[in-house]
Amino acid sequence: MTQPQNPAPPPPVARRRLSTAKKLLLGFLILAVVGVFGTVGFIYFVDSKIEKIPDEELPSLEAEISDDGIRNILIVGSDSREGLEDLDNFGSFGGSRTDVIMVAHIVPGEGAQLLSLPRDLKMQIPGHDTNRINAAYVFGGPDLLVQTIQTNLGIPVHHYVEINFVGFQNVIDALGGITKTFDHAARDSKSGLDVEAGTIVMDGKTALQYARSRNYQELIDGSWKSISASDIGRTHRQQEVLMMMFDKATSKSAAFNLPSFAATFAEQIRADAGFSVNVMVELGRAALSLTSSDIQTVTLPVKSSTEDGRAYVVPIEPDATTLINAFITGTTFPEG
Repeated sequence: MTQPQNPAPPPPVARRRLSTAKKLLLGFLILAVVGVFGTVGFIYFVDSKIEKIPDEELPSLEAEISDDGIRNILIVGSDSREGLEDLDNFGSFGGSRTDVIMVAHIVPGEGAQLLSLPRDLKMQIPGHDTNRINAAYVFGGPDLLVQTIQTNLGIPVHHYVEINFVGFQNVIDALGGITKTFDHAARDSKSGLDVEAGTIVMDGKTALQYARSRNYQELIDGSWKSISASDIGRTHRQQEVLMMMFDKATSKSAAFNLPSFAATFAEQIRADAGFSVNVMVELGRAALSLTSSDIQTVTLPVKSSTEDGRAYVVPIEPDATTLINAFITGTTFPEG
């Protein structure tokens, strides 16, 4: 596999507007919100649509929930090609890898935090020496990824939720597309992105091309210029698309479509067996009690590194350790 060129070091901490972060987090908990308001029959119907991972396949999940109900949810975007009709721009390798890795930390009645981990983050993978964090999923699936995060970062993981490429497209199409304004015409010959300047409604395919872009270019003053053409840039675009998805899903205009959207969303994800109806209702109530000032979202601060011919990103210290400690304890993230 061709190694990506080393990206320029990103800012120490990539922050998002709190109001947008709240919509992202509530979006990941949208099934839980449905669980609060839906009928018992509908709640169980939605739950039945979720592919559940047997307990024996995720033995490393933290079983103990603290007395105050704090839960950490590992949210993974898998780049499995299974089910994709158009592989020209996405490659055709077998299996899947983790393309988006986030951990949501929820403290009922107090607040929430969302920590993004770059997929090329250098880590010690149990039983497999040093590698990128997304290699853990390739070597041992969800459980080894959970182990890797818990071992390297000390973050306990209570639940696991995953969505793949096909699900990504289907969910956006179920929403009727998402709206984005492009200040300039944009393209990526590898992902297939090709859009004109202006406000457009992106369908699932176009949104995927944008989110997957690692060679992103914009037409500025008559010439094509690379803009954030790196894995870190792609991570930011993925976060942006997720925010737009769930901004629309949680908008008033989508209220009447919530039941059908929830069912569609449920069909596109898989989760640990412990992500039950009762958990969804509990998390939904916690989510509905939050305000914008209760939520923080960050990306782990990293810098580029090349070792043994392999490109990584590595934590910027002491900023990364300070941020992770704040995440684990649920205290306010330090200003970066």
